[in-house]
Amino acid sequence: MEIRAGYHKRLREIQDDILVMGSMSEKAILQSVQALKDRDLTEAKRIIADDRKINQKRFEIEEKCIQLIATQQPMAGDLRTIVCALYIITELERIGDYAEGIAKIVLMIGDEPPLKPLIDIPRMADKTTAMLRRSMGAFINRDADGAKKIAAEDDDVDSLYDQVFRELLTFMMEDPRTITRATRLIWVAHNLERAADRVTNICERVVFSVTGKME
Repeated sequence: MEIRAGYHKRLREIQDDILVMGSMSEKAILQSVQALKDRDLTEAKRIIADDRKINQKRFEIEEKCIQLIATQQPMAGDLRTIVCALYIITELERIGDYAEGIAKIVLMIGDEPPLKPLIDIPRMADKTTAMLRRSMGAFINRDADGAKKIAAEDDDVDSLYDQVFRELLTFMMEDPRTITRATRLIWVAHNLERAADRVTNICERVVFSVTGKME
C-alpha cells in the first residue's frame, strides 16, 4: 500500500512538471509575439536563450517517466497516462521551438519599418495559447470530451492563418518591395499555426490516455 502511495505521488509530480512545462511553452509563444510587436530585440534574444530551459524540463520529465515505468511496471490505464506524458512533453518542446523561431525572425526583422499593424498574428497567438492552457487541464483532469472540443478549435487558428497569408500575399503582389517583410510575417504565422497543430496532437493523446483509442 505504501509502495503504491509513493507511485501515485511520483505520478502526480510528473503531471505537475508537465503543467510547468506547458506554462513555459505558453509564455514563450506570447512573449515572442509581443517581442515582434515591440521590435524588442533584447527580449527576442532572451527567448532564444531560454529555449534551453524548456528542453531541459523535457529531459527531466522524460527521465522521471522512464524510471517510473522501470521501477513500478504500471498497468494499462496508468501506463497510458505515462506514455501520454512522454508524447506531450515532446509536443511542448516543439511549441517552445516555434516560439524560438519567432524570436529569431524578430532579430531578422530588426529595425525594418512595420509592413502593417499586427492584428491577426496576435489573435493566433492568443487562441493557440488558450488552447494549450486548456489542453493541460484536460490532461490532468482526464477530460476526453474537453480534449476533443479543444482540438476542433484548431480550425479557428487555420482560418486566421489563411487570412494572414492572403493579406500578405496581396501586399507582395501590389508592391514587390514588401516581399521580404511579408514573407517573414508569413513565417511567424506559420509557426503559430504549427504550434496549434501540436496542441491538437496533445489533445489526441489525452483522448488515448482516457479511452485507449486514438482519434
